[in-house]
Amino acid sequence: MNEGNVSILILYRLPILIFTTGIVYIFISPSEPLAFSIFFKVIPMVLILIYAFEKSLPKRKAVHYWIIGGIAFCLIGDATLHWFLIGLAAFFVGHVFYTIGFLKEWRFSLSRGLSAIPLLLFAVWFGYQLVSSLQADGEAAFIVPVIAYIGIIMLMAFTAIMTGNRWAILGSLLFIISDSILAWNMFITSFTGAHEVIMLTYYSAQFLIAHSLFTVDPTQKGMAW
Repeated sequence: MNEGNVSILILYRLPILIFTTGIVYIFISPSEPLAFSIFFKVIPMVLILIYAFEKSLPKRKAVHYWIIGGIAFCLIGDATLHWFLIGLAAFFVGHVFYTIGFLKEWRFSLSRGLSAIPLLLFAVWFGYQLVSSLQADGEAAFIVPVIAYIGIIMLMAFTAIMTGNRWAILGSLLFIISDSILAWNMFITSFTGAHEVIMLTYYSAQFLIAHSLFTVDPTQKGMAW
């Protein structure tokens, strides 16, 4: 079997492995001991990282490396989120990488540009809810990091929308949904099933962002549909 056939085989099987390992972590693996839980949590992300590498072949350009770097930092964030501020910092860097990557594929459109309005309105409303809750709970130390994170994830989503790439757009919006539920469950009101919804939307977001690399044409500017 030649190298090309191996790559094709990997691309077909990886989504199945990502889905399977994600389901195992979300619904089957125990939460204790912590190291055991983290191990199963990062397996889908390792596979998504491999998938991104394969999807960016045969010819990579700058956007591929930035997005792959973003996935790598998010993987670190997954492994360290138990220590909240460390994990948040890793995810912040991951979103900076995503943002730079998407900026390299910027394709201006007025209709896409108007997406900044609902994103900004949601950021202001959600930020207000979080700040109010953090102040009421005496956790003011989290306010600046959380607000900074809201800002970078909204910027990441806006730049993803401006690429015009459906996979990147859907992935970025799912990322916002996942992190919004996580923050709401953590700082405002916890609810049953939050973990499952958070992780399902999170793994889906990362997979779609990785999948978007397949649509980048290395011979011209912009991500194709």
